[in-house]
Amino acid sequence: MLSVYLICVGKLKEKFYKDACAEYIKRLSPYCKLTLMELPEVKLPQKPSLGEISAALEKEGEAIRAKIPPSSRVVALCVEGRMRSSEELPQMFPVPGRSRDKHMVFVVGGSYGLHPSIKAEANVQLSMSPMTFPHHLARVMLLEQIYRAFKISEGAPYHK
Repeated sequence: MLSVYLICVGKLKEKFYKDACAEYIKRLSPYCKLTLMELPEVKLPQKPSLGEISAALEKEGEAIRAKIPPSSRVVALCVEGRMRSSEELPQMFPVPGRSRDKHMVFVVGGSYGLHPSIKAEANVQLSMSPMTFPHHLARVMLLEQIYRAFKISEGAPYHK
């Protein structure tokens, strides 16, 4: 069974986000071993300078890097990434026995995104949309798309 890691900066506080994530985590349980890691978002002042934002992203990047297991295919969610259709997403997953990657890792940054080094080191940069979404909502949307990818792979009608 494929190991899927979801590394997120920031902790969910809103019940509706927590409930939605819990539902998709439950739905994913027959398809993969999902590990969700919430890393603390660096606290910044109300109006941070570019230097403060850069330092915070660097610190968050170090924490992210420390959680990525070896032999992983890493997907960084970022606005600079390429948009893909739901049908293209399953093609990004490693195929057991045919890929050297043993884990699929998705990284969702905090309010200010991801450090440039995390994006550069990722195997794939993925954009969900040209629109801006709260990073907590992006987590829910990503979990739904991962579930959809497994359903597409098995030929189930869910994704229609």
